[in-house]
Amino acid sequence: MKIEFIAQSGAADVLAVLVHSERQLTGAGSSLDQASGGALTKAMGAGRFKGASGSTLIVAAPQGVEASSILLVGAGDAGKLDDAAVEAAAGHAYHAVKLSGAETLAIDAAHLTPEQGARAGFAARLAAYRFDKYLTKQKPEKIPSVTTVQVVTSDIRAAQAAFEPLSAVADAVLFSRDLVAEPANILYPAEFAKRVKTLEAMGAKVEILGEAEMEKLGMHTLLAVGMGSERESQLAVIQWNGGNEGDAPIAFVGKGVCFDTGGISLKPADGMEEMKWDMGGAAAVAGLMHALVGRKAKVNAVGVLGLVENMPDGRAQRPGDVVKSMSGQTIEVLNTDAEGRLVLADALWYTQDRFKPKFMIDLATLTGAMIISLGMEYAGVFSNDDAVAAGILDAGPKVGEKVWRMPIPAEYDRHIDSPIADVKNMGNGRAGGSITAALFLQRFTNGVPWAHIDIAPTAWVKDSKNPIVPDGAVGWGVRLLDRMVADKYEG
Repeated sequence: MKIEFIAQSGAADVLAVLVHSERQLTGAGSSLDQASGGALTKAMGAGRFKGASGSTLIVAAPQGVEASSILLVGAGDAGKLDDAAVEAAAGHAYHAVKLSGAETLAIDAAHLTPEQGARAGFAARLAAYRFDKYLTKQKPEKIPSVTTVQVVTSDIRAAQAAFEPLSAVADAVLFSRDLVAEPANILYPAEFAKRVKTLEAMGAKVEILGEAEMEKLGMHTLLAVGMGSERESQLAVIQWNGGNEGDAPIAFVGKGVCFDTGGISLKPADGMEEMKWDMGGAAAVAGLMHALVGRKAKVNAVGVLGLVENMPDGRAQRPGDVVKSMSGQTIEVLNTDAEGRLVLADALWYTQDRFKPKFMIDLATLTGAMIISLGMEYAGVFSNDDAVAAGILDAGPKVGEKVWRMPIPAEYDRHIDSPIADVKNMGNGRAGGSITAALFLQRFTNGVPWAHIDIAPTAWVKDSKNPIVPDGAVGWGVRLLDRMVADKYEG
């Protein structure tokens, strides 16, 4: 998708204009309506279009307009036209004409600030995402025709300047979505690591640790998860040093289970194909690092990805096994399908031990219990530090990625005590499953300020209602954490 910023719409196939509630035309829409004797007002009056957010109406362009069609895009209440509303309007505009045969869509944002114009271009990039690389027999009419989105703005230079960091974030979100969408026979741990290695060309430092290196470090809980797979487990370490030399970094850790069968504690067959996105946390951290490097963020940051496959074979770990973590703590593995916390236990300890970060945030599609608790719209946040949690909670509404802080009460900690090891990887039954999972992770933070974000509800979406998030891989967490870093930790 090509994004251009222009002073006037010119010869675009479709010109989109925003309409607020009660059919209040804006910008070029008002002048076009006057010049055409009220043609746009008459078109709206002939139907039910009133400017509600998400609604669109295509009308023939009045005489004298170079575009063949005018797209009226509902933008809701004029007093509530914030960044999210601009992004939604641009997303809906793209979807309204993407299969129309039009190649160029112009969005009139000349009456908006240049920064809001940049938001429109950003939203169009996210809305246009498709994972179609394996489709070989697409009907022409099902392939989007729009290849260029032009944003009409009052200040081209200012809009382009505002768009540059947003474009870097869009690149990162799409990078993350591609990782999550790939099938597991294509994206296994070594291939994931290979794709992360490409961030070196952008200026990051990337190290890949194999099983021999992790064995020397004592990362036996992470390695135990991958014992049943023919694919070698990996640990990817991404560093970006854009802040002051010597400043402690901020750290992000991602669960990267590239496919999760459940191991010996085998999952039911129904829905198991969805477990290709059990690496959504690692994809989010990789995407975040892509964003920070891409926009040259003024911060020192590190991303650590634990990459494994959880498969059942004769070498796989068994329920009842006891393994020793890098921290020295022993873990009784009651259920091999509670594997993500085993991966994160070693990855978190490694991160705090090596990098001495200001804080750590881990992201993981960790528990089905999180979906039971919060449904499919919110990710759960667990934290031992109010300041770290506040940064996440503040950023969520700004980028449309919803989060809710959950408790980690000390009195629940006894539920993961084991009679034969230091800790067990399951609580007592189904009660508070997401909480006991978070408490398990907390035992491997060594007291470092930390937050855990359980993204099981949000990493993948079906029947999306968000115009800039197509069905499938969301890239959830990239925008959230990038915004948190920008607001709280840069400069």
